[in-house]
Amino acid sequence: MISEINQTPKALRIHIGVFGSANAGKSTLINAVTGHDTALTSPVAGTTTDPVFKPMELLPLGPVVFIDTAGLDDRTELGKLRVQKSFEQLKSCDAAIFVISSEQKDIDSQLDFIKKIKAQNIPLIVVVNEINGQDGSHIKFENEKNICVNLHGDKSGISKIKDAVTDMLKDRIEDPVITGNLVQAGDLVLLTAPQDIQAPKGRLILPEVQVTRDLLDNGCMVMTVTSQNIKKSLDSLSVKPALVVTDSQIFREVNEIIPKNIPLTSFSLLMAKTKADIEMLVKGASAIDRLNDGDRVAIIESCSHHAMDGDIARVKIPALLRKYTGKNLVVDNLSGQNITEDISKYKLAIHCGGCMVNRKSMIAKQMKFEENGVPMTNFG
Repeated sequence: MISEINQTPKALRIHIGVFGSANAGKSTLINAVTGHDTALTSPVAGTTTDPVFKPMELLPLGPVVFIDTAGLDDRTELGKLRVQKSFEQLKSCDAAIFVISSEQKDIDSQLDFIKKIKAQNIPLIVVVNEINGQDGSHIKFENEKNICVNLHGDKSGISKIKDAVTDMLKDRIEDPVITGNLVQAGDLVLLTAPQDIQAPKGRLILPEVQVTRDLLDNGCMVMTVTSQNIKKSLDSLSVKPALVVTDSQIFREVNEIIPKNIPLTSFSLLMAKTKADIEMLVKGASAIDRLNDGDRVAIIESCSHHAMDGDIARVKIPALLRKYTGKNLVVDNLSGQNITEDISKYKLAIHCGGCMVNRKSMIAKQMKFEENGVPMTNFG
């Protein structure tokens, strides 16, 4: 098995959610499509409780991740929470597969589920699982792509599902380029990667890895140095870099070192441009000047990690905000992809670059805060 560290990060994969009632065949579908018994299957209802993520390469789409979710018809108190968690996955889904059993009697309830998925403007196909060979052609949903297949061993049917998924996501084959039109093939790009206490031992942080790979994919030459060696590196080059990318923490220092005719940006700005609506983030930053004593500010990180001395989100940014505004601000640190807090109480939200989540998830979060009248900007 390939180590997770060598796989395409989940945030860069196309997200495909698999939804449906308990025992409809969601996990069976994922096992059939991926060719591995990744998802646990059982005749007992409620086998899948929390979302399960299965990455694979689905050509010609490339790296995707299938999300196996809990049954949407669980009416127990605990089940309601599982259903809520299943629907929360829609925020990150680029496409959805709805699985329905050929033995399903209550078609109207299934239609209600489909309407909830369609309300998110997500491409959808409906797969009718012909359990025990029972014909499922009587189950049809108007305006939806319907595929009838016995998920146990019908190879041609599984191929139809793969083809249908590829067809509805064909516009996603060309992913957004991180560096966009900033560089051209053959350009030299200088990356500065300060190895501070928060950097993982033996590895670069994910934004540095993603930017490096993006530049290499686009035919650029990449030179990576620590902050102490920026000037020495520039002096040793016969060709000046077309772009310098730095960590936000040393942006000012790097700007003072490099010639003014060399463009400078940061990893966090590139992440913000790629993962979110950067114009909304720029607009949101103006709210900093409108903060008053007692205002609440949310600092949000998509992933959870152990806080260390000098942590950016918990120490540096709160201190900088209070120093810049001169106000006594209340700062809350939130983490995770699904925020359950009452966000309307905040006057400003400051989000990380989102290197661990996909663009769909970040845009959904931006929309949620905007709907609640809370400006959002980013940090790196």
